[in-house]
Amino acid sequence: MKAQYDVCVIGAGPGGYVAALIAAGRGSKTLLVEKGFLGGTCLNWGCIPTKTLIASADLLRKVRCASEFGIKLSGASPSMDWQKVQERKDDVVTKLRGGIDSLLKGAGVDVIEGQASFADRKTIAVSGSKGRISAVNFIIASGSEPAIPSFIPQSKRILDSTSILSIDHIPKSLLVLGGGVIGCEFASLFSTLGTEVTIVEMLPDILFGQEKDVSRLLAAELKKMGVSIGVGAPLSNIKADAKSVSGYAAGKRISAEYMLVATGRSPVVSGLNLANAQVKTDKEGHIPVDARCRTNVPGIYAVGDVTGRILLAHLASAMGMAAAENASGGNSTFRDNLVPGCIFTHPEIGSVGLTSESCRSRNIPVKTAKFHFAALGKAMALGETSGFCKLIADENSDQVLGAHIIGPNATDLVAEVATAMNLEVTAKELARAIHAHPTLSEVTMEAAHSLHGECVHAPPRRK
Repeated sequence: MKAQYDVCVIGAGPGGYVAALIAAGRGSKTLLVEKGFLGGTCLNWGCIPTKTLIASADLLRKVRCASEFGIKLSGASPSMDWQKVQERKDDVVTKLRGGIDSLLKGAGVDVIEGQASFADRKTIAVSGSKGRISAVNFIIASGSEPAIPSFIPQSKRILDSTSILSIDHIPKSLLVLGGGVIGCEFASLFSTLGTEVTIVEMLPDILFGQEKDVSRLLAAELKKMGVSIGVGAPLSNIKADAKSVSGYAAGKRISAEYMLVATGRSPVVSGLNLANAQVKTDKEGHIPVDARCRTNVPGIYAVGDVTGRILLAHLASAMGMAAAENASGGNSTFRDNLVPGCIFTHPEIGSVGLTSESCRSRNIPVKTAKFHFAALGKAMALGETSGFCKLIADENSDQVLGAHIIGPNATDLVAEVATAMNLEVTAKELARAIHAHPTLSEVTMEAAHSLHGECVHAPPRRK
C-alpha cells in the first residue's frame, strides 16, 4: 500500500507543529495529529499562560511602587481583579492558538484531532477516525505532563502546574512542594499577589543545579517578598481536608489553603503503543534519540520533552526543525549543550553553558567575573538594581563557557551571550563589542571587561 503521507507528526506542541511546518515547507505531504489543543503544553498550560499571569503580577508590583517614581495614585490602593486576569490569560492563549492554526493551513498541513496509536512501524490509528494512516516517516512529539508522586493524596486542595492556572481565586496561603523552576516561578507569582507562600525542597538548595550565586540571591529575594523556604528535608505525612493541606518537614508542621506539586514532569507515551512500532524507551519512559532525532527504528523520529532531553520549548522547536529536515531528505543535527534557560521569577534568571561547579567537576581551569546591575544607569533609572551578570571563561583560551544572569530582563539578555557562545567568541571579543548606553545589555559587556580586570565602572581588583 502506498503511504498516504511523507511525514506524520504526533503532537502539536512547540516541537510538533514546528516540525510539521518545516516538513511541509520542504515539499513533504504532511499530517499533524493532536489529541488536545494546538500549541501543546507550552501554549495552553505552560509557558504562555504562566508568563501572562506573571506579567499581570509584575505590573501590580510596579504600580505599588508608583510613588517612588513621583506618580500619585488617587483612590483605593491597587488590587488584582483575578477574574479579569484569567480572562486576559485565556484570550492570549486563544489568539496564539488561532495563529498556529492559520500557519498550518497556510502551509498545507493536514490536521487530525485524536489519539495516535501505532499499528506497526509505518501505520497509525487515530481515535475518532476511520481506517488507518500510513506514512514514510513519523515524528513523535507527544511532550510531557506533571509527575505526581504516588505518596501525594488526591484532593481538590492539591494542584499541579496545570490545574493551578485555573484556580478561581487568589489563595490566602500556598505550600509549594519542589523548589525547582516551576515551584519558584509560582512562588514568586503568588507572593506578589499577597499569598503566604512556603517552599519545601528536599535538596540542599532551591534551583539546584543553577549557579550557586544565582540560587542564593533568588532565595534572598523571595524571602524579602515573604516567602518561607525550607530545604534539605522532604515533606511527609501529607494530609488534605475540605479546607487545607498539611505536612511535616524537618519536624515542623506546615499547613496551607492549597498545595502545588512541582516535583517534575513525565513523558507522555501512554496510548501511543510504541511496542507495535518496536520503538524503545528507557526506564523512565523517554524515547532515546541521536543528534539527528532518530529513534532505534528507521523512519521514526522523536523530539522535545518525550526524549528526556532538557524540558524547554525552544529546544523542542530546534529538535523539531532537525527531525523535519531529516525526515524530508535533509541532513541536520541539533545541539543541547548551549540551550539558554529562562526562569521568570522576580528577579528573572537567564543562563547558558557551564556552571562553575560543572567546570570544576570536568577539571576545566576557568576565570569568573561579575558585574552588578546596581552599577548600571539604566537599572537605576528603572528601579531594578538587584542582581548581576556572571561570566565564566576558559583560563587558557579566554573562550566564554557560561553566563548566569539574575536581574531585570535577564531572560532576554541571555540571548546575546548564547549567540556569542555559539560563535565561540572570547571574553575579550565580547567586551570589545560596543553596547548601546544606557541599556541593561551593558551588564554583559561590563562583566566581560571584568574578566580581564578592565572594567572602568567597578572598583579595581586587588593584585
